[in-house]
Amino acid sequence: MPRSFPNVRLVLVCFAALASALPIVIIGIAKLLLCLCAIAVVIDGWRRRDHTAEHLPGSTSPLILLALIAIAASLLWSTGSKDESLLSFVKHGKLILIPALLLLITSRREAKIALTFFVGGQVFLLTSTWLLFMGVPIPWVVSKEAGICEICSYAVFSSYLDQSIMTAVLAAVAWHFRAYASPPNKRMLALIVSFLGLACVFFIFQGRTGHLVAVALITLAIFWELPKRFRAAAVAIPFVLLFVLASSSSMVHDRLFKIGKDIAAFDRSGDISSSSGDRLNRWHRSQQSIAENLWLGTGAGSWNQEINQQEARHTKESIVKITGNSHQEFLLWGVELGLPGVALLCAVLLGLYRDTRRMETPIRRAAQSVLAALVLACLFNCALYDALIGDFFCISIALLLALGAHPRPVGHAA
Repeated sequence: MPRSFPNVRLVLVCFAALASALPIVIIGIAKLLLCLCAIAVVIDGWRRRDHTAEHLPGSTSPLILLALIAIAASLLWSTGSKDESLLSFVKHGKLILIPALLLLITSRREAKIALTFFVGGQVFLLTSTWLLFMGVPIPWVVSKEAGICEICSYAVFSSYLDQSIMTAVLAAVAWHFRAYASPPNKRMLALIVSFLGLACVFFIFQGRTGHLVAVALITLAIFWELPKRFRAAAVAIPFVLLFVLASSSSMVHDRLFKIGKDIAAFDRSGDISSSSGDRLNRWHRSQQSIAENLWLGTGAGSWNQEINQQEARHTKESIVKITGNSHQEFLLWGVELGLPGVALLCAVLLGLYRDTRRMETPIRRAAQSVLAALVLACLFNCALYDALIGDFFCISIALLLALGAHPRPVGHAA
């Protein structure tokens, strides 16, 4: 069935892969076209009596579809407004990109072409950031943060938070895929991309989640390169890396110091004026809401309503309305779907991990690095729910799953 519309399929897949590095408007167009193509392929398959499930390898896609069904069902009891509920469902709905891409990519060749567009877009983004850092004006910058001295962001299309995580992932993918790079000058190019990406994360961007993700991915890379008898020593690697980075990068040192200061202020007086204080307050209120609605949650799009109710109930001072999300993916699913929602999200992540275990070593390590980055980002942000960063993770994971699902023919190059 997925062999229907071969040229259109590949063009739209490559467009989506490239769009993950571009402004959110372009990502939105790419997602819409991709989903319409996937629907057309499914309808064509039904007409031919060809079953879609046969073309969706692994356990990830069924789990994602189950999660989206649960989110859709929760609209029936959501305490949020109609607009908030529908918006929340659409934001969660970007998960459909994973089964859609797996359905539309039918061969290793197509997966490699799409990954080339994906990496090319991310390298373009990385190059643009370095040009901004060096004071070179570039006309395609749309981020409000780019080049602002007070923020020192140098983000191109989004924010330093999103782009620092994306750049750390690019560095990991380039490192693990160096095994496929030939001749040797292409392998050197992969190493240069990896080095410039990590340098960008640690010395240009100030995103603390990005720093943490990069440290974790470096730790994983070292762990996999070590002989098995020495791997236990890898436990010390993140602490050593953080010490070295805090000593050599004033940005990392200042951000780490600020975290401790902000947490102490929140613990002492409930100060939520800082980023860390606001995040801790959101986590606390989310936990209170989950405790009151353990088994069903309060429905998709209810987070704003529920958290402000908790704030009003537990705060005697004048109340500032809280908007946005919980800045923690697991807590967001917990508020909206209760404990079953948290279990569903964990099942999707475990399904992703299970599907990566059967892949060739370089692809497996690259895919598991992206998954590790996603889990860490979800602990401190709504990395799947948020626009752009969530699209980036869904597209990157889907492309790696597609490549791993089509093994290399014996005797052929990667």
